[in-house]
Amino acid sequence: MQAFDTNVEAFHITHTSGIVNHTITPPASKSESNRVLVIDALTGRKSQLDNLSNARDTQTMIRLLDSDSNPVWDVLDAGTTMRFLTAFSAFNGKPREMTGTPRMKERPIKLLVDALRDLGAVIEYKEKEGYPPILIHPFKPELAKTDYIKIKGDVSSQYITALLMIAPVLPKGLTIELLGHVGSKPYIEMTLRLMEHFGVTSEWKDNIIKITHQTYKPAQYKVESDWSGSSYWFSVAALAKEANIELKGYVKESLQGDHVIVDIMDQLGVKTEFTVDGLKLTKQPVKGNLVWDFTDCPDLAQTVAVILAAIGVEGTLSGLQSLRIKETDRIAAIQNELRKFGADMIEIEKDVTYKVIPGTFKVDGQSVHTYEDHRMAMAFAPLALLGKVTIEEPSVVNKSYPLYWEDLKKVGFNF
Repeated sequence: MQAFDTNVEAFHITHTSGIVNHTITPPASKSESNRVLVIDALTGRKSQLDNLSNARDTQTMIRLLDSDSNPVWDVLDAGTTMRFLTAFSAFNGKPREMTGTPRMKERPIKLLVDALRDLGAVIEYKEKEGYPPILIHPFKPELAKTDYIKIKGDVSSQYITALLMIAPVLPKGLTIELLGHVGSKPYIEMTLRLMEHFGVTSEWKDNIIKITHQTYKPAQYKVESDWSGSSYWFSVAALAKEANIELKGYVKESLQGDHVIVDIMDQLGVKTEFTVDGLKLTKQPVKGNLVWDFTDCPDLAQTVAVILAAIGVEGTLSGLQSLRIKETDRIAAIQNELRKFGADMIEIEKDVTYKVIPGTFKVDGQSVHTYEDHRMAMAFAPLALLGKVTIEEPSVVNKSYPLYWEDLKKVGFNF
């Protein structure tokens, strides 16, 4: 239960001491939860799933799967849920409309729909070609043109994952050829490893993934804490005067690609020790400027950009091409808000590589617009360790970390 109301226009946040010593359990992984929920649905919902995420995206997934007879599924603003359930619905034999928020209707789905149509799915666009809402009709295997799909490797891994999860239930299985550079590779690997946990084998050689027709087997699975969610605590540790933060629910050999936050923050002043229960974060000297490719971990980019500016370190961030089509245009959002603090993020290679310039960074009561994007709110909130900051639309965190503000309050942040 939240200790205060997040449905307000803004939070004005400060931190009096700058010292953070506490144990926190971040939310369970949204990425793992949403995958195992779809896989479980494909097993006939006979698995035991523990520690599912309380994030709105996952709760939306659960709500929709619980209403399988409902002819309209509204995913709200959940991109993962839209893509995964579009593929699932295309082959579960029930007519359905997939829709969402106005922003969701601006997020492309054409690549996935084209691939599903080639596999025998019957899908039509209800409004704008290439975008939700879409109407899904019962699967017609006789319309299948192929069981071999070619798709660009640098598109959202959610398209690829959506196809992979339904692959074993297709009459002839599925082979996917990833064209060009493969982005967000850890998310694809996570999908295949979770499928293996539920009894489905795959073969990934070079850029070709092959999955034969198989049957998922019910299993027990406990979801790990979310590494994206941990990144905000790395930020707190980096910006605090003193820090001794324990994060529960993490393992060293994680399925989640965002565990590289450990290596990134090792350069930016945070030491990580793995414990029996998770992680322990303490401060250490900053090692210098950062050069990092975020292709495989785009959800960390906003947090790292803000940390770099706040600690006065330049950073070259590449692999940011997917940030333009997230909950908002995250590139523009980061640039707009960093400039309020005297910093900037300048373009080096169009839509791909950017350089964070700390400039005259200062926290002095600025108001951060969050663009209906949970990660904007959570990336900028730790700046309250350096001075008063206002975060607009604080309820956006419900998308992935509903108890974020309550957890910050536990460690001395004042609202």
